[in-house]
Amino acid sequence: MLNKLSQIWKLKDLRNSILFVLGLLVISRIAAIIPLPGIDAAGLKQLFASNQILGLMNIFSGGAMANFSVVMLGVGPYITSSIIFQLLTMVVPSLEELSKEGEYGRNKINMWTRWLTIPLAAMQAFGMIQLLKNSQGGSIIFSNFHTYDLLIAMVVATAGTIFIMWLGELISEKKIGNGISLMIFAGIVSGIPSAATKMFLNYNVSELVNLIIFAIIALITIAAVVVITEGQRNIPVQYARQIRGNRTIGGVTTHLPLRVNMAGVIPIIFAISIILMPPTFAQLFINVKSAWVAQSAQYIVRLFQNQLFYGISYFTLVVAFTYFYTAVIFHPDQIAENLQKQGGFIPGIRPGKSTADYVQAIVSKIIFTGAIFLGLIAILPLVTAQLTGTKSLVIGGTSLLIVVSVVIETVNQINAQLSMRDYEEI
Repeated sequence: MLNKLSQIWKLKDLRNSILFVLGLLVISRIAAIIPLPGIDAAGLKQLFASNQILGLMNIFSGGAMANFSVVMLGVGPYITSSIIFQLLTMVVPSLEELSKEGEYGRNKINMWTRWLTIPLAAMQAFGMIQLLKNSQGGSIIFSNFHTYDLLIAMVVATAGTIFIMWLGELISEKKIGNGISLMIFAGIVSGIPSAATKMFLNYNVSELVNLIIFAIIALITIAAVVVITEGQRNIPVQYARQIRGNRTIGGVTTHLPLRVNMAGVIPIIFAISIILMPPTFAQLFINVKSAWVAQSAQYIVRLFQNQLFYGISYFTLVVAFTYFYTAVIFHPDQIAENLQKQGGFIPGIRPGKSTADYVQAIVSKIIFTGAIFLGLIAILPLVTAQLTGTKSLVIGGTSLLIVVSVVIETVNQINAQLSMRDYEEI
């Protein structure tokens, strides 16, 4: 470990990249504690602590929402915009063709994703404020929050989302980790000291059993996430031997690694973003004049407050997005084509379409395991919270899943950069 850290510190460009990323994360945390005026900050934090859905929203804003800060929306609107364009890319032929045009196509789609983030952020800011105002105790907290304050909050929150999105893209460019995931990771980790302090100050012997259960679940979750994230299926690949002049090329046996969880923590982020949208936007219509529209909005809000419905929806979305994101990033046809061009083949499988079908079948089997695992880990804290009555387990379980996955992903990227530099030196 110390040898690895020493090696990282000696490489100037890698050291500067890591320090640059840490600096941006510090800036994002400073922005998360700059509050907007007009509300009772202490009452707002208590409201988030007592409401499960609001607590999950606060996780993905990096704790900024509970502070009603200038970046209270976090990267939520940008994630929603990314989901929309990834879905459109799969169903709109022109966007699909554009996505295949290399860097130009990706830059074009990224630009449209950023533009869509602006109206989504404005709508989400309005919906979020209405959701907080209509929550139990929210009317008292926002008693001095008038129309002018609402407009200012919407503008500042939208600008804050764009700022956080920009920081995330700068982090991703350094190839130290996914910028959006690291932003969420920093928000979760920053809340650990205050949570630990609160736990010790309010220590109660009667809650000792719940704390032991939480510790056991945390250890099991960490171990399971590490095993699934690092787990992979190796498909044997053999390259045909070719003779060119006096040289013999090929004849090498290697393997094609297929990870159990190719999507990483992205399905969790996507699922949370989607599941929070209906109750948030329903708040926009809860006080309209049309009776049936207002009743429908109230029904949606109550529906998502139901623990059973929320847990089933959460599990289903995590599984679905695991399959969806894997389909977006993994293309068996391209793998089969590349193997054929390089003279490689899977023993016993014909090159071309048969190879693609074989790889797809293997991926479908292992992704099923990964998807079910992620779904179970996501809802396990919800079940435990019902058994123990400790709401902190819900947030803690989801946080552990994200933290462990992001740490593994970041470590792997740093190790990849170290390996690349070792290869360059050779």
